[in-house]
Amino acid sequence: MPKIVIAIDGYSSCGKSTTAKAVAARLGYGYIDTGAMYRAVSLFFFQEHVALTSQKEVTQALEKIHIAFKYNARTGKNETCLNGLNVEEEIRKMYISNIVSEVSAIPEVRWAMVAQQQKMGRRRGLVMDGRDIGTKVFPDAEVKVFMTADTYTRARRRQQELLAKGELVNLEEIIQNLEKRDLIDTTRAESPLVQAPDAELLDTSHMTIEEQVDWVIELADRKMAELYRTRMKVKNAE
Repeated sequence: MPKIVIAIDGYSSCGKSTTAKAVAARLGYGYIDTGAMYRAVSLFFFQEHVALTSQKEVTQALEKIHIAFKYNARTGKNETCLNGLNVEEEIRKMYISNIVSEVSAIPEVRWAMVAQQQKMGRRRGLVMDGRDIGTKVFPDAEVKVFMTADTYTRARRRQQELLAKGELVNLEEIIQNLEKRDLIDTTRAESPLVQAPDAELLDTSHMTIEEQVDWVIELADRKMAELYRTRMKVKNAE
């Protein structure tokens, strides 16, 4: 079967990353967590006290950033490394969530990350999730999914994730954070969060992760079968 790119976009805490990882594992595909890349940049900017309004400081800082994903055999997961250091746990903390949308809205940051993401996906056979994968990074992705869920459900999920890591955060604070991020993500000038015209909408408000994964897998299977049939027709015609 032909290998494809699966682009999963949508709002935060809809289950994008968890679903994308599971889909990649089921298909034997690579997985790129683009949200982790922007979180890593945010962490570096925070640690280095980079002024987000200074184009010069932002550009200079980006030149010092190297992001990689390394497989952890113990956890069975790819973990984010920033300049050689594992930052997977740190970038998931609330203080990074509070600044990541502002950092992501900076054009120079998006240009740098998009270039890296496109390089990663040249060979296809990839699942990538984020905010602009189907519209900006891979507008030619064979499968595009746009995920959403109601704000309360998203907040509860985020609260449980943080609690599992020992971070107790008030639900109202998380709701305010999500609403702020939604506003920034959907109104930024550079690559705003929008549903691609050819993306399939998936509302995960009342779905389990397993149901979400099955839904995307079914979509991918149909597309690969369609591409296979098309290629066979062309081959037979030759």
